[in-house]
Formats: sequence, C-alpha cells, structure tokens
Amino acid sequence: MTRRRSEFPGKIRVAAFERAKGCCEECGVSIRPGNGPEYDHRIPDALGGEPTLDNCTVLCRSCHGAKTTKEDVPRIAKAKRVQRGHINAKTKPTRPIPGSRNHHLKRKIGGGVEPRWKD
Repeated sequence: MTRRRSEFPGKIRVAAFERAKGCCEECGVSIRPGNGPEYDHRIPDALGGEPTLDNCTVLCRSCHGAKTTKEDVPRIAKAKRVQRGHINAKTKPTRPIPGSRNHHLKRKIGGGVEPRWKD
C-alpha cells in the first residue's frame, strides 16, 4: 500500500508565509511571493508528518534542497531499514565470508585448505 504525499493547503501556506514575515526561516533571506517560497514538512511526510501549520516551514530553494538532501532522505532511509529489520525482511541472504570463522573451510598457514568441521 502506497501513501500519497500530503501537500499543505492554501490557508496553511498563507499563514506560514505571514509567520515567517516573507523570509526563509533557516537563513533569513527575503523571499518574494512570486519568486517561489518552498513549504517544507519539519517532520517529513514519509515519516507521518501532517500538513499542519506547526509542521510547516518556509524555506528558500537552496535551504530546502540542503535540508532534503542532508536530513530528510537519510532519516527516511533509516526508518525504512529499521522497519524491514523489525519484520525480518533482509534485502539479501547472508552467507559466511570465505576464510572467516563461520566458513566451512579454513586455510592453513602452509597454503593448504581443509574442512573446518569434521562430520
């Protein structure tokens, strides 16, 4: 089941822009309404962030791109990894590394190979 992205309604965008007084809430640069302010979820939408005024941040394009790349994407990826781990859905089967203690063969100092366990 895929969840659809929830955008901020117009009333929330207007209220957030007024709260920010027309400036980026991260770096403080002045943003013009026609110049494209970016409305970002503080708690990412993929992690359950709701489209509310408390969860809305007004950012300039550069701050929005930096936040998405450095914060949101890694947090979402980690949440997915943790979720897969809880349901025991590993992405690839695990095999012992050749030469490790868990591998069935062991290498001798002289260069030979012999079975690690005797059946």
